[in-house]
Amino acid sequence: MALLKAVTIASLLATGSAAWAVDTLPDAVAAPGETAVLSVHAEGLQVYECKPVTDGKLAWSFREPIATLIADGRTIGRHYAGPNWEHVDGSAITGRTTGTAPGVAPSDIPWLKLAVISRRGEGVLTGISTVQRINTAGGELSGACDKAGALRSAPYSADYIFLRKD
Repeated sequence: MALLKAVTIASLLATGSAAWAVDTLPDAVAAPGETAVLSVHAEGLQVYECKPVTDGKLAWSFREPIATLIADGRTIGRHYAGPNWEHVDGSAITGRTTGTAPGVAPSDIPWLKLAVISRRGEGVLTGISTVQRINTAGGELSGACDKAGALRSAPYSADYIFLRKD
């Protein structure tokens, strides 16, 4: 898996897009028959809230992501609760998780495949049908929480690939 991650990152950096073969991704997040439109790197936080769980104890529960989307060294958008992705050209999408694969390390949030369920504005994200979150680093939160409603965040990075159906 580490080699896969290195090859995928090298391909993204060398081409600036998702030009690598679809079969290099885990089946759960692959999107055969779709074409990459935009590849971005994200740097941000996964925000968690301390909430009661079924046994009455408190545990950290994922609340929302907050991330900056970067392409070619420039900020080109943001990622936030929904999950939503918003491009500087005014286009935005909301997704729903349809597939998941584990991150490389236990501290890495999972890789995801998300189906676009709504669109706003006109621009590069207008025709997007699928979003892949890959090459995750960090983002998982561990440890006890002792006050309901408390918030805590874990830094993460990931690559987001925006695809359209052929």
